[in-house]
Amino acid sequence: MATSGENDWVSRFADQVISEAEKRAPGAPIVCASGLSPSGPIHLGNLREIMTPHLVADEIRRRGVACTHLLSWDDYDRFRRVPAGIDPSWAEHIGKPLTSVPAPPGSTHANWAEHFKAPMIEAMAELGVRCRMISQTEQYTSGVYREQILLAVRERAAIDAVLSRHRSKQVEDYFPYKPYCDLCGRDLTTVTAYDDATTELAYTCECGFGETVRLAEHDRGKLVWKVDWPMRWAYEGVIFEPSGVDHHSPGSAWTVGGKIVSDVFGGQQPIGPMYAFVGITGMAKMSSSKGDVPTPADALEIMEAPVLRWLYARRKPAQSFKIAFDQEIHRLYDEWDALGRKVAAGQAQPAELAAYDRAVHTAEGPLPVTPRPVPYRTLASIVDITTGHTEQTLRILRDLDGIGDLDAARPRLDRAQRWVDAHLAADQRTRVRETPDEELLDSLGASERESLRLLADGLDDWSLDGLTTLVYGVPKLQVGLPADAEPTPELKTAQRAFFALLYRLLVGRDTGPRLPTLLLAVGADRVRKLVGA
Repeated sequence: MATSGENDWVSRFADQVISEAEKRAPGAPIVCASGLSPSGPIHLGNLREIMTPHLVADEIRRRGVACTHLLSWDDYDRFRRVPAGIDPSWAEHIGKPLTSVPAPPGSTHANWAEHFKAPMIEAMAELGVRCRMISQTEQYTSGVYREQILLAVRERAAIDAVLSRHRSKQVEDYFPYKPYCDLCGRDLTTVTAYDDATTELAYTCECGFGETVRLAEHDRGKLVWKVDWPMRWAYEGVIFEPSGVDHHSPGSAWTVGGKIVSDVFGGQQPIGPMYAFVGITGMAKMSSSKGDVPTPADALEIMEAPVLRWLYARRKPAQSFKIAFDQEIHRLYDEWDALGRKVAAGQAQPAELAAYDRAVHTAEGPLPVTPRPVPYRTLASIVDITTGHTEQTLRILRDLDGIGDLDAARPRLDRAQRWVDAHLAADQRTRVRETPDEELLDSLGASERESLRLLADGLDDWSLDGLTTLVYGVPKLQVGLPADAEPTPELKTAQRAFFALLYRLLVGRDTGPRLPTLLLAVGADRVRKLVGA
C-alpha cells in the first residue's frame, strides 16, 4: 500500500528518492544504505539507522520499483576500548580490526564483530527487515576498494584542503589511508613515505615493526572514516542514507563527505535525513553484562515485532521518542490496540493507517500476529498472579475471552510473561493471600461488611465486563443508586475506599492489578473465602 499524506514521512522520502534516482541513474535499482559498527551491543538507538532506510526501501518496493537496502558492517574498524565487564586483558587487542579481536569470554562466535552482529541479524529477521549485508573486512581485504584507495591517496591534497576548512590547527603530511601493522595487527602505524609513481608506501608501528609495501597490492588497511564513507556512497551509488545527530555537526563526516564524494570520487551525496535520539524508560533492571544499553533483541523479548516497527514508523526521523521497558508498555499496547480497532473500523487517519500498515506488513507480506490479542496489561496481570502457571492461565483466559488454547494468545502472552519476569519489580509483584485476613475482617464496620456481601452476591456474572460493572457498582448500590449511575465526587471517594479494602483482603496491599482482572484470576470461590462471605 502506497499511502501519501502530509504526515507520512516514509512516502515523502520515497517520492524524493525515486525522483532523485531517475536523475542520477535512470532504470538502475535504487540503493538505500545503513552502516553499523559491531564494536559492542547494537542498541535501540542504532536500530533507527536500520529502520529508517528499511521503511523507505520497503515503500519503494511496494510501488514495484527495484530497490536494495544495503547494510555495511563496519567490522574492519579498529577495536577502541575494552567495555565494562570484559576481561581487562582484551586491551592487548586495542587497535586491531574488530574481526581480528577474539569474541568475549564464553562466546561461540568466531570473533568480536560476529558476536555482536549475530543478535542484531536475528532481530532484523524477526522485524521483517531484508538487507544485502556487506562485511567491510571482506571488501577491504579482498581488494575490492583498491582503485578507490589509490584515487584517494592521489587526491590527498584535495581531501586535506576540504578537511582543513574545519580544523583548528593544520595537519602535517595528511594521509587518508591507515595500514594495519603486519606484525602486531594493530593500526598504531604512521606512514613515513609514499611514492605516487610506484605506490610504494613505508610505515612504522608503535610496536617497533616497519616495512615498505606497494599500495596497489596492499589489502591490510583502510581509508580513514571521513574518506571511507563518501567513497562508499560513490562506489555503491547510494541514493538514501540517514545518520545520527553526531554526524551533522560542522566538520563531521557527513558535512565534509558531501564535498569529498563529488570532488574526489565523482559521486553525489545521498539524501540523508538526520535522526534523533531514542530514549528508554524503566531500564533500572538491565544488567551490566548487556552493556546497560537495551538492544532490539531485548525489546523483542517483551513486545511483538509489529509494535516495535510501529514505534519507528510513526515518528519522523528528526523526532525523538522513548521505548518503554517499565509499566508504560501497558499504555503503549493500549494505544496500539486502539489503533488496530480504528483501522478495522475504517476510522484511522491516512498517516495513522500508513504507520500501522508498515508495522504489520512489508513488501514481502504480513508479519506474524497474535490471533486473539488480549490486552497486554491484562496478560501481564494474569501471568503475575498465576506465576506463569499454564493451567491457571488457560482457565482465566477461557473465562475472560473464551480462549481454549494458549497458542491463540501467543506470542503476546509470552512477551507479557517475559516482561513480568524481567522488568516487574519485586515490590510490585502480586501475591494473592492464601488465607483470609481475619484481623482485618473482624475490624470492619457494618457498611464495609455490606459492601463485601454485595460483591460476593454479584460474582455470578463471571466475565470481565460483569466484574467491572460489579466492583464499580457496589458503592452505588450501597447508597440506593443503580449500578450504571454516573459517579459523583462522593461516589468516587467511596469507590476508592472499597477498592483499597479489596486489595488489602486479596493481596495484602492498598493497590494491585486492575480489580476485575484480579478477581477473574483469583476465582469466585477463593474471592468469597478471602472477603469472608
